Amino acid sequence: MDTLAGAARELGADLLILVAIAGIAAGRLPRLRMNRATMAVAAAAALVAAGALSFEEALAAVDGGTLVLLFAMMVLVANLRLSGFFELAGSRALAAARSPRTLLAAVVLVSGVLSALFLNDTMCLMLTPLVAGMALAARRDAVPYLIAVATAANVGSAATIIGNPQNMLIGEASGISFARFAYRLAPPALLGLAACWLVVVLAFPKEFRRGERLAPPPTGPVTIDGCLLAKSLAAAALMLALFLAGVPVPLAALGAASILLVTRRTGAETVLREVDFGLLVFFAGLFAVTRAVENTLAFQALARAALPAATDSPAAFAGFSALLSNLVSNVPAVMLLKPLAPAFPDPEKAWLTLAMSSTFAGNLTLLGSVANLIVAEGAKPFGVTLGFGRYLRVGLPLTLLTLAIGTAWLALS
Repeated sequence: MDTLAGAARELGADLLILVAIAGIAAGRLPRLRMNRATMAVAAAAALVAAGALSFEEALAAVDGGTLVLLFAMMVLVANLRLSGFFELAGSRALAAARSPRTLLAAVVLVSGVLSALFLNDTMCLMLTPLVAGMALAARRDAVPYLIAVATAANVGSAATIIGNPQNMLIGEASGISFARFAYRLAPPALLGLAACWLVVVLAFPKEFRRGERLAPPPTGPVTIDGCLLAKSLAAAALMLALFLAGVPVPLAALGAASILLVTRRTGAETVLREVDFGLLVFFAGLFAVTRAVENTLAFQALARAALPAATDSPAAFAGFSALLSNLVSNVPAVMLLKPLAPAFPDPEKAWLTLAMSSTFAGNLTLLGSVANLIVAEGAKPFGVTLGFGRYLRVGLPLTLLTLAIGTAWLALS
């Protein structure tokens, strides 16, 4: 009788987890007005109620360091945005371009480098209207440049622990330092940005004819808050210095954010409105859900079967990570795969492979990452449609190329 009850409880937990993961992957559940954050929290509560994990286990599963890092980075980015930094940096770089190819290079460089430092989704939000407006003002096809914003943001974000949420999660779980992470992954990210420029040029030959000149598009004045800009850049510089000095990444980021929260000029409500609390809630719920997944007999059996093949072939592990990232999104994929990384002969390489592959995989399709969707939605007010097919023309070859670059680099370094 106890065996039957245990089997029923295990089956019920498995069904709850499948529904939760499917809903999180799709972003919705039929006939329910829920987003990923509410689904993750509701699923965590249901799994506790079903006995799949205890309340204490659910609380212990929540990684406070990752949540602190996410919050701190959002505060820093909010202050930089309010100061006008992103608009200033982007407009200056794009205005210097004198041909479609150099404009594309500027888009790729700005999107990729800033994403490595200040979160890829934020960069897509900031750069999409700027790039769309400048491309249309210069009478160019805006689609290739917008695709470059999204793909370069994803590729560039792989370079650092603070480039995207999944890297933050991996950095906290692995204990890899900021400097070590960047040392290992910044080179393939830079090579990936070069690949991004090349693939977009080859995918849209009519837009990027050799020798064609680009008239400087008209640019309006950029509103700058000089005091806030200086303070925000100083806080960012301090944060990076603390990272390089070996201070724990969440602590260094929180210290920089705390400096910005002490202010006489910018209202606290203004800054906190910029913080994506939904993302923090999503992470908290997802931590508990993935702990329940780890407890299931099905996952333990799958881990035992998959681990030998994954450890024998890092390329297979990267490919599986990329595939899973496109099925359930990269953050859930990383949470599901992170129990495997410590069992590898070289755990650091496994963690870095997971970070690289889950991030580069976001470029495969228009639905592959939140950054892509932000660009697609941000283009609509300008009358620009970023279609699935035109995106795939770049996303498919670029994903395969960058995964090959990243896997080869980590294998040889």
